[in-house]
Amino acid sequence: MSHPLLGGAQNERHLLLGNEAIVRGALEAGVNVVTCYPGTPSSEVPDTFYKLGGNGRYKMEYSVNEKVAMEVAAGAALAGAMALVTMKHVGLNVAADPLFTAAYTGMPGGLVVLSADDPACHSSQNEQDNRYYARAASLPCFEPASAQEAKDMTHQAFRLARELQQPVLLRTTTRLNHMRGAVHFDALPQEMPLVPWKNESMRFVPVPAVARNRHKVLEENMRLARNFAETSPWNVESGQGRMGVIASGIARAYLADALYAGGWEDKVRVFELGMSWPLPETRLKEFLRQCDRVLVLEEGEPLLEQGIRDLAQRHNLPVNVAGKNGVLLSIHGEYSTSSIMQGLAAFLDCPSPVTAARAHTTGLPNRPPNLCAGCSHRAVYYAVRKLFGDEAVYSSDIGCYTLGLLPPLRMADFLVCMGSSISAGSGFAWASGKPVIAFVGDSTFFHSGLSGLVNAVFNQHDILMVILDNGTTAMTGHQPNPGMEQAVLGEGVQHLDIESAVRGVGVTEVCRVKAYNLKALTEALQNFREKKGVRVLIAEEPCVLYARRVLKKTLPQVATVAVQGEDARRCAEELACPAFYKKDDDLYVDATLCSGCMVCLQIAPKAFKAVKR
Repeated sequence: MSHPLLGGAQNERHLLLGNEAIVRGALEAGVNVVTCYPGTPSSEVPDTFYKLGGNGRYKMEYSVNEKVAMEVAAGAALAGAMALVTMKHVGLNVAADPLFTAAYTGMPGGLVVLSADDPACHSSQNEQDNRYYARAASLPCFEPASAQEAKDMTHQAFRLARELQQPVLLRTTTRLNHMRGAVHFDALPQEMPLVPWKNESMRFVPVPAVARNRHKVLEENMRLARNFAETSPWNVESGQGRMGVIASGIARAYLADALYAGGWEDKVRVFELGMSWPLPETRLKEFLRQCDRVLVLEEGEPLLEQGIRDLAQRHNLPVNVAGKNGVLLSIHGEYSTSSIMQGLAAFLDCPSPVTAARAHTTGLPNRPPNLCAGCSHRAVYYAVRKLFGDEAVYSSDIGCYTLGLLPPLRMADFLVCMGSSISAGSGFAWASGKPVIAFVGDSTFFHSGLSGLVNAVFNQHDILMVILDNGTTAMTGHQPNPGMEQAVLGEGVQHLDIESAVRGVGVTEVCRVKAYNLKALTEALQNFREKKGVRVLIAEEPCVLYARRVLKKTLPQVATVAVQGEDARRCAEELACPAFYKKDDDLYVDATLCSGCMVCLQIAPKAFKAVKR
């Protein structure tokens, strides 16, 4: 039986994740090519395409990083294919170089860029607002606020991208990506034909003389996009009165709830921007003329607010514009129905039906970030901490291993961005003269760590790089990467050996060890400690969750405490495995959490023993 996303017929209704709705919208548009680098909250989009297989409808790849994903999708769109490229918000920084030029040359087949932003930093290192990219790169931008809109706007984005031959940004946020809602299906088309390729080097090779002319074309395309925005069905007006509210993104959903809950539906005039860039200025001007005061609701930066203020000023409209005041409605975190109700109450000068929305956390235990029980990174970190202690400085990277930042491991002193551990670590070592150990995962190594390693070799930096090879892209959901086992990748997909890649760029001091083998780890680290230059330690062991769920491998034993006492307590304090727990003054191992790695037995062989599951 086919999956509903591929087999569902017109007028059927299904309960979908926001990300699944995006997949269905792309399928209904006739997408030909899908590329990505996985990153929460966008990961379920490419993962769903991957699981569906496509039945010949589309081609899909996990690219090695976002820049490459953008370039592959752009190349496909240049060849006339309808292409979708997906990533999280910080990934668009990596992909910005090809994106800006793609906007200049145009993409005949149609290119849609999904940027999943993460207000409140649920799984990210910042709260950056990628609506800035829509303005900076001149990209029409859609912002869905429901699962149904996620599907429909994705379809519309592809239609506009092909009509204008212009990349279009689909900007979502965590709440939209991970919400569930009823979605009515439209029909799936037959395979979409490619737009015939026309060899136009004076368009597609943007040397300065070409780029200057293409900039004018881009400006004209944005004028056409603005005309489309004026009549877009996603820009909706409702309500009445002289008090106005303009909202975009997921704030539109919160606003609807707040108006209903507060009984304010007849008190305000509302303008919802589903297509939030370019602004439909003619309609907005008329809306502002009907208002004395306007409240702008948007998560993130006050971009829409600034645009509304600018519009009112340029046309001498006597309307007061309110928005981010830094108290109830700020640039920080996410909005909610409660926060918008409070903002609306203040704006309308009436009592708020709710008080400050705060979670009841009194008395609840803290839940700090932690590596999984049996995670191979923990064994490596333990060995490094025992040997180097506080003498070394630890440069971390983006991945599960960042969770080793807290005591007792304390294996992250700084982190810049994905792939930066080796390059930023090299700079730190160069400037400070201190020993630096840079940690990077296998997927991140192929993403952008390899170029930093090349730089370190070329410039003869003094740094130890530890590649934590757990055989998968673990943090985002076990997606493929070039270094995974060949048996997992399957036929026709090339496995790349990390050690060969490291030696291939000129590193001579390389050692590969099993991460659970503390003796081998310690010997390799001790050997590298006595040397200078670029040294690389590759610590291998499958992610415990990946081994269990995908590889179907489970170690046959678990650990148990054989002798209570100082050795057992010291091991628990220094290793901090989540499988340990205390009852009264004694230490125990939770057999349901223990992975069977037996690192504790190597640390305190008299205190622990192995038993069969």
